[in-house]
Amino acid sequence: MQPPADRQRSASGSPSPTATHFSAGDSAQQKRQVPQVRSANLSRPTARSEIQSGLQLYLRQINETPLLTAEEEKMLGWAIINDNCPLARERMIRANLRLVVSIAKNYANRGLALQDLIEEGNVGLMRAVEGFDPAQGARFSTYASWWIKQAIKRALINAVQPIHVPAYMVELIARWKQSSHKLESSLGRPPSLQELADEMQLPLKKLRIIKRAVKAFRVPAQAPLDEEGRALNIGDIIADEKAGTPEDFALRDDELATIRQLLEAIDEREARILRLRFGLDGQEPLTLKQIAVEIGISRERVRQIADEALRKLNAQINDDRPSRFFRENQGEDDCELNADCERAAAMARPPVRAARVAS
Repeated sequence: MQPPADRQRSASGSPSPTATHFSAGDSAQQKRQVPQVRSANLSRPTARSEIQSGLQLYLRQINETPLLTAEEEKMLGWAIINDNCPLARERMIRANLRLVVSIAKNYANRGLALQDLIEEGNVGLMRAVEGFDPAQGARFSTYASWWIKQAIKRALINAVQPIHVPAYMVELIARWKQSSHKLESSLGRPPSLQELADEMQLPLKKLRIIKRAVKAFRVPAQAPLDEEGRALNIGDIIADEKAGTPEDFALRDDELATIRQLLEAIDEREARILRLRFGLDGQEPLTLKQIAVEIGISRERVRQIADEALRKLNAQINDDRPSRFFRENQGEDDCELNADCERAAAMARPPVRAARVAS
């Protein structure tokens, strides 16, 4: 498939697919609209020379689009947020298709062809474009890589996982793994079933069921590997997403308790937005757009109210823990990184990174 064309229209005058606005969670629609890697003349996908020729053509085409400067990224980001500008969205996507290829190469030969990996990564790129917030000061590539990697990892898992796993069981398996690792680190030994039950706050009987499920969904022999050569499974993908933001910060119970107390002291609407935004009442965090629909105001107004509420909370406290939590535990659509996080990420690895739910 070709890279997104600059505002091409069909005979009916409708916008090109790549200019379409993507709603949160609409992964199936995204996959249909994502830029195709294979060229149109590839009638026999098993012909290696034709596949390579199509990929080479795609790479040449995407290399024709110049990279964006930091200032250009901000301008395009604001145009998408404030005006829902399809041209800005198109430009941001085209300028970062090379980033997808760069990341996809790290997962080659692990269950899917490179062309398929690129297409899946492009889905993640599109979601990142929808969620990018230039106000946070991070480069787009730093933000987008998390989204791209998650899309690729999920595709690799789906390619080798023949069994449908109920969503609630996937969640419990992910919690099991996180709690087990945490206890083993603190105890210096594998935890007992009772210790896991206490940590997860679940009945021992239920833990035995989860244990059987963990064994049933062990990593298959043909499972794909991550960038470090470790086998991936569905629990890894869910745990990665549930861990929070691309910064990988964990929420501690004492911080959450402090935050809930502080919310009682601010405006009711401000507190409600923060609860929805960060999932403070145990529900899934909502995107700015989802909150806007629920409350009946614009997405930009939601962001302004949330920012003002955070300033009020920070003014109430001397301890930095709650403010740090809000900085470091963002929803998928914003993945708000401050300048220090960006600089640290750039020093630790190439500026290619990313994160979670389109607003």
